Amino acid sequence: MQTILVSGGAGVIGKHLCPELKKRGYDVTVLSRKNRGNNQFRTFWWDPDSSEIEEGAIESADYIIHLSGANLGDKRWTSEQKQIIIDSRVKTAHLIFEKIQEKKHPLKAFISSSAIGYYGTTPTERKFNESDPPGNDFLAEVCLKWEEAVDRFQQSGIRTVKIRSGVVLTREGGALSQMKRPVVLGIGSPFGTGRQYMPWIHIDDLCAIYTKAVEDSQMSGVYNAATPDNKTNAEFMRLLAHVLNQPFWFPKVPAFVMKLILGERASIILQGNKVSCEKIIREGFNFKYPDLESALKILIR
Repeated sequence: MQTILVSGGAGVIGKHLCPELKKRGYDVTVLSRKNRGNNQFRTFWWDPDSSEIEEGAIESADYIIHLSGANLGDKRWTSEQKQIIIDSRVKTAHLIFEKIQEKKHPLKAFISSSAIGYYGTTPTERKFNESDPPGNDFLAEVCLKWEEAVDRFQQSGIRTVKIRSGVVLTREGGALSQMKRPVVLGIGSPFGTGRQYMPWIHIDDLCAIYTKAVEDSQMSGVYNAATPDNKTNAEFMRLLAHVLNQPFWFPKVPAFVMKLILGERASIILQGNKVSCEKIIREGFNFKYPDLESALKILIR
């Protein structure tokens, strides 16, 4: 039985991915800052701040999936919080790499999360693909530094896959839960202009991409993980209201209101671009939920 070590296994993606990998016959282990607490999967303790990982975590892994990273929307983006967001992705990747080198461990593949924020959030009509350069805002900076840390694995000869995900839709937690709240109250409306794009992916499809990255030895490099169904924020909110059988007539929430509430992190909601998923499709991947309405109906009903 092959073993997959998952960092960030307790996050929104990890909570779905780990059980799916187990169903497929993998032995799944998890890196956690807590001593224990998950009886379903063997948990190894780590402390990136002190550069410590419990013995056996790295040595037992055939594959590593790196999902660690502080939640972008949890707190205002002060200078301190921005550094926490970057370090939680970059320092953790460096620590894993250094431990692999120290143990001289023959890892089969390193698969890392990233995000479409790599391309920047300033709205354009361009559809971004994996060969496009990074943007010049904070989210792009985070993703660029994140991926540069991951590149060390590729440079050392380990097959490396970077998965740039869009907005991940899940039944509980994550972005959809937040977006549902005003709609359920009957006050759903677009944010800002509503013309900004919101590339998205159903959690089942995202887990399937990670699984493919493990099992397909030809996969290497960067892949966008978002469906072909690029929707604007206004289109997304209108469909969400329709699926929830709620009205959609309130005026747009002005951008300045969102900025007053959220500060700089309002850019996550107020800005966004289209991305291409042609590369992952060429690799033979088929989306189970390629259109938003069917995905929302499954997730909500």
